[in-house]
Amino acid sequence: MAKYRVIVDRVNCLGCGAAPAACPEIFELGDDNGKNRVVAKYSVQTTRDISIGEIPEELYECAKSGADVCPVGAIRIEKIE
Repeated sequence: MAKYRVIVDRVNCLGCGAAPAACPEIFELGDDNGKNRVVAKYSVQTTRDISIGEIPEELYECAKSGADVCPVGAIRIEKIE
């Protein structure tokens, strides 16, 4: 089964809450700086500048909906080969 890497650019993130509203299974606003991040369950790295997570294939559409609603394009999704 495929896995996907979700990358949140927390520098450019506005903290508007659009991605967590669209896909709360993967995204949340951090209590550290109010910016979007990958939830702890899927997180592999989170700093003030970036949040990286790995998700199973069945959550791809949810993650994509979160990325698509981000007004500044601060979320990328890559297939892990």
